[in-house]
Amino acid sequence: MRSRLAHCCLALLNGVLSTPAFAESVPFACIILPGADQASIMMTNSLASSASCIVTCKFSTTKYDNNPQITCAKPVPAGKEVEMCRLTSGGDKMVKLMEGHAECTR
Repeated sequence: MRSRLAHCCLALLNGVLSTPAFAESVPFACIILPGADQASIMMTNSLASSASCIVTCKFSTTKYDNNPQITCAKPVPAGKEVEMCRLTSGGDKMVKLMEGHAECTR
């Protein structure tokens, strides 16, 4: 009986202490810079506290089937817009953003 009670208390305590992290979508911009050889990957942590953030951007280029993609991650202070990273095109001109997403986790 005591062992069973101890296991129940331990399970309850473990559930309370291990709050799962959640990711929230946040504003981002994948900007092709003048010259179309580089892109700047920007994002804003819109959460109320500092968070670990990740952003992914994929671009098309002037060359068929050359679609450079980058994923950047780093801690970002609450409410701050930061440049997460830059992507080079690999020699082909970037044309447009194909897809992208960003999220932050507390």
